[in-house]
Amino acid sequence: MKLSKFKFKLPQELVALHPTPNRDECRLMVLNRKTGEIEHKVFKDIINYFDEDDVFVFNDTKVFPARLYGNKEKTGAEIEVFLLRELNPELRIWDVLVDPARKIRIGNKLYFGDDDSLVAEVIDNTTSRGRTLRFLYDGDYKKFKKILYGLGETPLPKFIERKVEPDDAERYQTIYAKNEGAVAAPTAGLHFSRELMKRLEIKGINFAFLTLHVGLGNFREVDVEDLTKHKMDSEQIFVGPEIVKMVNEAKDEKRKVCAVGTTVVRTLESCVTTKGRLTEYEGWTNKFIFPPYDFSVPDAFVSNFHLPYSTLLMMVAAFGGYDKVMKAYEVAVKENYKFGTYGDAMLII
Repeated sequence: MKLSKFKFKLPQELVALHPTPNRDECRLMVLNRKTGEIEHKVFKDIINYFDEDDVFVFNDTKVFPARLYGNKEKTGAEIEVFLLRELNPELRIWDVLVDPARKIRIGNKLYFGDDDSLVAEVIDNTTSRGRTLRFLYDGDYKKFKKILYGLGETPLPKFIERKVEPDDAERYQTIYAKNEGAVAAPTAGLHFSRELMKRLEIKGINFAFLTLHVGLGNFREVDVEDLTKHKMDSEQIFVGPEIVKMVNEAKDEKRKVCAVGTTVVRTLESCVTTKGRLTEYEGWTNKFIFPPYDFSVPDAFVSNFHLPYSTLLMMVAAFGGYDKVMKAYEVAVKENYKFGTYGDAMLII
């Protein structure tokens, strides 16, 4: 499978800049992967495609305010710092991306906040863009985190070409977000409202939760034509005993397991035995799913409409069938569906 197979013409105006006013009222395209039949619905209609005791699997990771703006010592040049992950809480050491990277070297100090309330020192160059920072703060850890996050803003992807607005803090987060550690939202989950979750619960649908802390690798461009040569960034995952029991029982009883989002699919498929059983796991995954691929766990899959050439589109094509999914994307463009993080949704059954 080649990178060029995932090219399609996406008019810029179809990239959603804002979420729909109500989470569960975006548009929903339903694709039957056996027949290729396409239906056009509203997201809350998803309830009609599932029965009592079916299982929805969600990613309960929580996005933190990862994007900061600071100034370099002496020159005062503005530097964007994107927090990736905390390496050492005691020493206040973080892996970050910096932009522009060429201006930042080991030993440089960066100042954050109107009153320079937080100072960081560059202690390592990990990649061309990446750096390791030590925040020079000796006070209480909780107070440090509060200051750090107070200076940060919601890390909307760069393709949403606008400034961050106050309600992004809430809308770029699922309503069930619990375990902090993501720098990007698991976007398929953004469409689930409290009302819809309650209706699903009343219908007898079971909810299972796993955690994958979404990294920036989701937005990294694939720069090789031969997809077997692309390497995904590793992301941290947690799959506990409750979800293992729930999913394996559903599979045994031939009930549907619906994966909400690409992060859920990647986690499920990273933690499965050769006999198709889900197993407990805590660690890292860099699994890259593209066609052709035999799925072991999910029977249904909810996803947003993704951008051309993205690894997310490749996974959707693997699940729904390359030809059927690319045809559905043609229909989506023609019907003015919205694409990207705040865009409309697709259910593949």
